[in-house]
Amino acid sequence: MKLCRFESSDQRVRIGLIQTSGDLLDLTAAGVESLSSLLEAPDSMARLEQATAQGLPSLRVEDVRILAPVERQEVWAAGVTYLRSKKARMDESDFSASAYDRVYEAERPELFFKSLPEKVVHPNEPVGIRSDASWNVPEPELALVLNSKGDIVGYTIGNDMSSRDIEGENSLYLPQAKVYDRSCSVGPWITVGKTEEEVRTWSIRLGIDRAGKSVFEGETSPGQLKRSFRTLVDYLFRSQRFPTGAVLLTGTGVIPSDEFTLQAGDQVRIEISGIGSLNNPVIVV
Repeated sequence: MKLCRFESSDQRVRIGLIQTSGDLLDLTAAGVESLSSLLEAPDSMARLEQATAQGLPSLRVEDVRILAPVERQEVWAAGVTYLRSKKARMDESDFSASAYDRVYEAERPELFFKSLPEKVVHPNEPVGIRSDASWNVPEPELALVLNSKGDIVGYTIGNDMSSRDIEGENSLYLPQAKVYDRSCSVGPWITVGKTEEEVRTWSIRLGIDRAGKSVFEGETSPGQLKRSFRTLVDYLFRSQRFPTGAVLLTGTGVIPSDEFTLQAGDQVRIEISGIGSLNNPVIVV
């Protein structure tokens, strides 16, 4: 099952369930007022099954505005979780190469804050590249959707936009390389009811188009992620609490070559086989 937030023609934010036909059911008509109310409920799957049997209104996805499936959840991210990411981080920085090598092998993962919920970019809206950076890339990532108890209640797609030249200059500049206006996009919806074993068989694809032509294509799989989902979540929740849950980006295994940088007007497409496609144009911020 796939859950979404959407804005209807009356400009109200509603909760929807994506059907196999591609249309969506308006769960608001079944009394579902927020994603959080479902994700925090111990019987969420049963509630969804009951709702689908109620003859709810059906809408075409094309006729509504799909919003990021984030309400009040903070967005965090894990780094250097794929071997490809470790190599890229080491290549971009002589200064910090040994640190990235060590964190890949260490028991404790790299975790960092990525975005406040109100700053998350919606699907089909522009992500940003910093005006003071010269080497910018998207990072396609599987995102874990967590409730306040630290349960993994679903999966979505995240784009962890990054300024590689700023991070490469000094690892202490990581917040500036990762956390800025329009640096995080999430969506388009949340897949629920899947196990980690199933999710690790999915594929993650990144495509970048420029002036209508493809300038990059790459693919990986969550099966290449070194750490278990549970390990990442357990470390995130150590000495930390998330009263409304959190979204955790799990790292990237697809990174364009060192010669590539995003430009304004590029179109970024991230596809995860069990979820869908997150699309965003690029602007300078």
